[in-house]
Amino acid sequence: MRLTRTSDLWWKNAVVYCLDVETYQDGNGDGIGDFAGLTQRIDHLVRLGVTCVWLMPFYPTRERDDGYDITDFYGVDPRLGTLGDFAEFVRTARDRGIRVIADLVVNHTSEDHPWFQDARSSRDSAHRDWYVWKDEPPEDGPQGVVFPDAEDSLWEYDEGSGQYYLHRFYKQQPDLNVAHPEVRDEIARIMGFWTQLGLSGFRVDAVPFLLETDGQSDAGDLPDPHEYLADLRAFLGRRNGESVLLGEVNLPYDGTTRFFGDPSSDRGDELTMCFDFVGMQQMYLSMARHDARPLAAALRDRPAAPRDAHWAVFVRNHDELTLDKLSDSERAEVFASFGPEKDMQLYDRGLRRRLPPMVDGDRRRVELAYSLLFTLPGTPVLFYGEELGMGENLAAEGRHGRTHPDAVDPGEGRRVLHRRAGRLPQPAGGRRVRSPEDQRVRAEPRPCFPAEPHASVHRTLPGGPRTGVGRLPLAEHGRGRGPGARLPRRRRHRAGRAQLRGPASHRTAGTGRGRIRRTVDGPARRGTHRSQGGRGRHVPRRPAPVRLSVAPRRHPGGRP
Repeated sequence: MRLTRTSDLWWKNAVVYCLDVETYQDGNGDGIGDFAGLTQRIDHLVRLGVTCVWLMPFYPTRERDDGYDITDFYGVDPRLGTLGDFAEFVRTARDRGIRVIADLVVNHTSEDHPWFQDARSSRDSAHRDWYVWKDEPPEDGPQGVVFPDAEDSLWEYDEGSGQYYLHRFYKQQPDLNVAHPEVRDEIARIMGFWTQLGLSGFRVDAVPFLLETDGQSDAGDLPDPHEYLADLRAFLGRRNGESVLLGEVNLPYDGTTRFFGDPSSDRGDELTMCFDFVGMQQMYLSMARHDARPLAAALRDRPAAPRDAHWAVFVRNHDELTLDKLSDSERAEVFASFGPEKDMQLYDRGLRRRLPPMVDGDRRRVELAYSLLFTLPGTPVLFYGEELGMGENLAAEGRHGRTHPDAVDPGEGRRVLHRRAGRLPQPAGGRRVRSPEDQRVRAEPRPCFPAEPHASVHRTLPGGPRTGVGRLPLAEHGRGRGPGARLPRRRRHRAGRAQLRGPASHRTAGTGRGRIRRTVDGPARRGTHRSQGGRGRHVPRRPAPVRLSVAPRRHPGGRP
């Protein structure tokens, strides 16, 4: 396949990294992550080989559902910064070769959203039909409570207007009536707004619920929901041809593929990518059994995506680790291996845990899981903190343990994503997981796992390590060259000889103000020194070795 084609289909070669701005990096010392802090941490993602950042909801919210109860689709939560901070982050990410997508949460709003406040004020209000109202809950309406620990019904009575409104999730999140033409126009306007500010697409939340028409009195007369999804994709393509829709569709394979588009056409004109929930669950079953056959069977059963569409594969995502596609006995096997205690489980269908604690901090098993992820057919999607061996906080309520920071010291402005060292899982082999207690924000991030696993990221990119984006550009070290730049032949030969000397690449000639220090990251500096012959002695300039791959640096002793 030509490189020109793979660059057009960037999502097929992407490495996606999901993060929560609020719990990632504090930039102003108030103990809350923000866009200013995230922007300063962008080079950490570059070094990991990330090519696309997926932002969890950053919109104004009442914080009753981890940011998914949105009160304004056109703004940034004031705690996280401003629209200007957002634009600066997107621009900086683009400068590093990273695209940005964000959550599109238009199934529902917060009950405090101005639209719903107007809708419940009167049955004749302008926004009344933007939501789903009934005098009595219909018998043929939607079924199945998503959060059985908090809700026992999908309908909530509104005393002000004397009717019930539909809420697929929490009662403080009334569902939007997506079948209404004005709501559809508003959703397109929201997408166009954020695309104009630089987003390269959206991760669409709970797609089957978004297109659901059960309970609508005129459901038979409404347009085909899949035609609406195709209209959204076409609109996004007109605004930005490279934009993607990454869909959360937790259904069996035959149901999921329908959301790519019409199966008979192979056009793929609806969702650009769909998460492979079935494959993920079978992977955990394989790890629990120490037997690859469940995962292999899932891969054989998985239908091929349309020509320009793709599957998204993952080890862990931002929700609970759902196991709802496994049988009861299979789910019990996974529970026994990775979450035997009741507080590690959720809704009797999933786990609240992150991968490193699930494998008792065994770095080899974490490396195995992620090495497997990068070899699976599909676009890998990473969840922030996994590269640091981040654990969960089971003391937090419900699903929030996977993003809940243990403690933050606002005065130090520490990285919010880290937890206290004593609570982190410690990998086998004695290598200690670093935490904010050991490391300040001003220090470079040091992942729990070494550079070798990250090298596998670049093997998934077109052109191999030389053209991958996982290295810092040489221009950052003063050489004025971009990634993959080559030295003239003679200088390459001399640089190679210098690198073979091992410790010499770190040798310092002389001491004092005029000394010269050669490192693997920058050019040698010419100067004078005051020892070995007195003031003013000239030190000849010698070229420094240049890093042309993602291989880890060598220590002065020559050991990896």
